[in-house]
Amino acid sequence: MNWFAGVLSKAQRARRVGVVGVAQRVAQRMYLRTGAAELWFNLAFDDILPDVPGELPVPASPPDRADRLTIGWVSTPPAPGSGGHTTLFRMVEALESRGHRCVVYLYDKHGLDVDRATHTIRRHWPHIQAEVRDITAGVRGVDAIVASGWESAHLIVRYGTEPVRRLYFIQDYEPFFYGHGAEHELAAMTYRMPFRRIALGQMLDRMIREETGLSSDVVPFGCDSAVYRPPAPAKRRSGIVFFSRPDFARRGYQIAVVALRLFHERHPEQQIHVYGAPPRGLGIPHTFHGRLTTAELNDLYGRTIAGLAMSFTNITLVAEEMLAAGNIPIVNDIASAHDVLPNRHVRWARPTGAALAEQLSIAVSATDVDTRAAEAAASVVGRSWEPTKEAVVRIIEEEVYGS
Repeated sequence: MNWFAGVLSKAQRARRVGVVGVAQRVAQRMYLRTGAAELWFNLAFDDILPDVPGELPVPASPPDRADRLTIGWVSTPPAPGSGGHTTLFRMVEALESRGHRCVVYLYDKHGLDVDRATHTIRRHWPHIQAEVRDITAGVRGVDAIVASGWESAHLIVRYGTEPVRRLYFIQDYEPFFYGHGAEHELAAMTYRMPFRRIALGQMLDRMIREETGLSSDVVPFGCDSAVYRPPAPAKRRSGIVFFSRPDFARRGYQIAVVALRLFHERHPEQQIHVYGAPPRGLGIPHTFHGRLTTAELNDLYGRTIAGLAMSFTNITLVAEEMLAAGNIPIVNDIASAHDVLPNRHVRWARPTGAALAEQLSIAVSATDVDTRAAEAAASVVGRSWEPTKEAVVRIIEEEVYGS
C-alpha cells in the first residue's frame, strides 16, 4: 500500500468511527504506552505479601470486658455513594454505638491525602466518628484490625506488626473481579490468611469454602426498608431501570447491554432509565440520571416496573432495595444466590442477554403491575441492617475479649 492509499484508508476509518472513536483509539494507545493500567492495581510491590503467612502475633491475654476497645478498619479511600463503603461504615457505626473507638486506616499507593479523605467521610457518612489515618504510617494502639478487601488483607500483615486480633469483613468473592492471573491469585490467597473471616451472606461463605475448604462466620444481608419504600401516594409505574458500571466486570455490563437492546426491540414504548456511570455503546434510547442520592434512587425505583440487578461476586444490594420500593429485580441466576435472597418476587434469569430480556418483558407485560409492586414491597417490610450490625459486633467482641 502506498503512502496516499494508507492516508486515505485511515481517513475513511476515522470517518466511520467518528470523533469519539478516534479519541478512544488515541487514548488506548497512550494507555498502553504509558502503562496506565497499573493505576488500577492499588498495591505497591513492596506491600504484596510473598506468601500466605503462618502464625501472626496476637496479644498474650485478652482485655477486661469492661474496657472499651479500639478497632481499626482498613479500606481504600471512599468515594461518595460507594455501596461497599456504606456497608462497611454501618459496621463502624455499630461498634461506636456500643461504646468502642474506631479508626479508619486508608491506603493509596500513589499517596493519601488524609485531610481530603476525612472531609469526604465526614460529609457523606456523618454518622461515624472514627479517626482517619494513613495505614503506611503503621497500625498502633488497636485491639483488633479489620480488613475489608483483598488489598487491605495484605496491608494488615504488612503494617499491623504489633500483637493484635485480625479479622476480615468480606462483601464479595474478589478473585472473580479479575481474569485468572496475578490479581485473581493475590485476592484468593487472602482467604487462607490466619484471620477470622466474616462473610456477608451464605453465597459468599459457600464460594470461599469451595475454594479453600475453610468456613467463615456468616452474617446476614440487610436492607434499609425505612429508606427504600413505595412512594406515597402511589405513582403510575412504567419503564425499567439499570445500574450502569461499565468498568466493573462483576456487574456484567456487556451482557446487560445485549439484554436492554433486545428488550427495547420488544417494548419500544417502555422508557429505559440508567443511573451510575455513563453507559457506553448502549445504542438505544434511554434516560441517563447520573449518580443519584438515596432519595432520588428510591423515587426512580418507585415509578418504574422492573430493573436489572446484576452481580457475579455476591448478591447485589440493589436487588432488595428495588423490592423495598416495589420494583421487580431481574437477577442473574447463581444457585447459591437463592440462599441469600429467598424472595419469590425476584425474577431469576440465566446470565444471557436473551434470558434477561425475557424476564424484563414478562415484568412489564404483567396485567397486575401495581399488585405485584405492592406485594414485593410488603415482602421486605421491617428489613434492616440491625441483625448484620449486631452479628458483626458480637463476632469482633468475641474475637478480642474471648468466648
